[in-house]
Amino acid sequence: MVEARTTELKAQNHAAMLDGANVITSVIATHNKGSDASDGNSIDSDGNIIPADFGHEMTHDEKKARVNRSMGYLKVMVALDDWGSEDMTAVNAAISAGETFVG
Repeated sequence: MVEARTTELKAQNHAAMLDGANVITSVIATHNKGSDASDGNSIDSDGNIIPADFGHEMTHDEKKARVNRSMGYLKVMVALDDWGSEDMTAVNAAISAGETFVG
């Protein structure tokens, strides 16, 4: 018999899922910037370093692979039936965006 997940474990899993959703949205956002994506070597008008966009160094195929891996994890986790009141809106939105991106 499989032991039920604790509330604490569900919260940890949900936080990890939100991190995965953030990976998907960040990679897509960086891709959409094209050549305007920052590599971390740019300085703004106030002299502050503009942080690198996540995945700026990846090829398009590498970005698609990264998004696909994160989506796979999220799809498995969101399918669990014991989430209770955890909000899956951001997770489901990231999965949908990832499916469009990966094609």
